[in-house]
Amino acid sequence: MRQVLIYSGKEKAMSDHKHLSFSDRQIIEKGIVNNSDKTSIARLLNKDPSTIGKEIRLHRKKYHNWPLPLECTAYARCKYGRACRKSCQGYVPFICKRRDRSPGACNGCEKAKNCRYDKYRYDAQGANHEYLLSLKETRQGFNITKEEVVRIGRLIQPLIRNGQSLYVILTNHYNEIRLSEKTLYTYIESGLFKSAGIDLGQMDLIRQVNRKLPKEKACLYKPRNDYSYLKGRLYEDYLSYVEVNKNARIVQMDTVYNDISKGPFIQTFKFLRYGFLFGVYHKEKTAQQMNEGVLLLESILGEELFEKEAEVLLTDRGSEFYGLPEIESRKDGSLRTRIFYCDPMASRQKGSLENKHIEMRYILPKETDLSALGLNSQEDMNLVISHVNSAPKEKLNGRTPFELMEFLQPGLYQKFIDYGLVAVDKDSVILKPYLLKK
Repeated sequence: MRQVLIYSGKEKAMSDHKHLSFSDRQIIEKGIVNNSDKTSIARLLNKDPSTIGKEIRLHRKKYHNWPLPLECTAYARCKYGRACRKSCQGYVPFICKRRDRSPGACNGCEKAKNCRYDKYRYDAQGANHEYLLSLKETRQGFNITKEEVVRIGRLIQPLIRNGQSLYVILTNHYNEIRLSEKTLYTYIESGLFKSAGIDLGQMDLIRQVNRKLPKEKACLYKPRNDYSYLKGRLYEDYLSYVEVNKNARIVQMDTVYNDISKGPFIQTFKFLRYGFLFGVYHKEKTAQQMNEGVLLLESILGEELFEKEAEVLLTDRGSEFYGLPEIESRKDGSLRTRIFYCDPMASRQKGSLENKHIEMRYILPKETDLSALGLNSQEDMNLVISHVNSAPKEKLNGRTPFELMEFLQPGLYQKFIDYGLVAVDKDSVILKPYLLKK
C-alpha cells in the first residue's frame, strides 16, 4: 500500500514501513527547525505521534552556550548566593514548552542563542547512525544465557532421544522453554545444544547432558555487550560539543602498561591547554580503578577547578573505561565532567596524548618489567611525571608544560605541586630508565 502526501507543494511517496528511514529523520529535523509540533510531523510521515516523540527524546543531544549549575528560573534574581541545589527553598524548576513538550528539541529556536538553560539538538544524520549501530548490535549473538541452555538441553534431550519432534515437545513444555519452534531449531542448528548431545544431523543421544558447559562453549553464551553508554558520547558528539563550546578545557585519557597479567597500570591524563601530563599508578586495570583515578584527580584539584579544567574527558573504548559515565554527575546532581569516546581503532583522535606517551616511554620503555625498573607507587609515578613535564617543548616555544601552566593557571600549577610533583631544573631533567633507580 502506498500513499502520497502533499507538503509544501511537493509530493512524498510513503510506505507503511515500521522503522524510520534517514529521509524520515531529515523531515523530523526540518519540522523541529520550523517549530512544527510532533502531531504535525507524525501526520506528514503517517506515523503515531508517540513514535516521533520517542525518536526525538532518544536521539536528541544536550549542548550549552552558558550552562547554569541548575535549571532554576530564580537564578537571575537569586537571593541565596546561587548555591544552586534542589534543596534550596528558592529553587523553581525551569520548564520550556518547546524543549520539554513539543517538538522536544531546540533546533531553530530564536531564543537558543541567548538561553542559559540546557538545550537539546536533534540531528538526523547522528540519529540515523545511532539507530543503525543499535540495529546491528541487536542482530548479533544469541538471546539466551548458558544457564538456560543447560536447563532447556536437559529437558529436551531425552524427549528427542525418544523420537519426539520439536513441535510435540513445545506443545507439551512451552511454558518451560518459552521459545518458538523456529528459534529452537536455529539454536540446535547453530550447535548451542551440542554439549547436551543434541545435533540436528544426529538427534540420538551420543553423550550425557553436561551439568556445566566447557569453557570453550560457555564463551558463546556470554551476555551481549551493552553499548548504551556510548549514546551521546561518540566522537562525533565530541566534535559537536567542542564546536559549540569552543573554549572548553579538554583532557585526554588512556591507560599504559607492559604486562597485562600483573601490571602496573598507568592511567594517563593530558591537559591539552598546557601540554601537561599527569599519571595515576594502579595495580589493576579495572573500571573501578579508572573511576577512582578520575576521582583522585578531582580531589587533587578540588571540585570547582576540576569542573573548569577537565570539562571534557576524551578516552578510547577500552573495557576499563566502560563505567566512566557513572561518575559524570555527583550525588547531588551537579555535573562533574563530560565523557566522550573515540571511534574504534582510532588512537589518532587523541594523538596528542599518544605523542606524550612516547616521551614517557623514554623512562618506562616497552617490553620491560616496570616494577623491577622501580615503578612501584604513586610517588614513583610523580617522579616520572615531574621530569616529563619539566622538559622544554618545541610546540611550546621552548617552554616546559610546568612553566606554561604556572603562567596561564597558577592555581592549577600549585595544586599539582602540593600533591607532590616537582618542577625540575631543565639541566637536571632525566628521561632515562635509571631515573627510578634507588
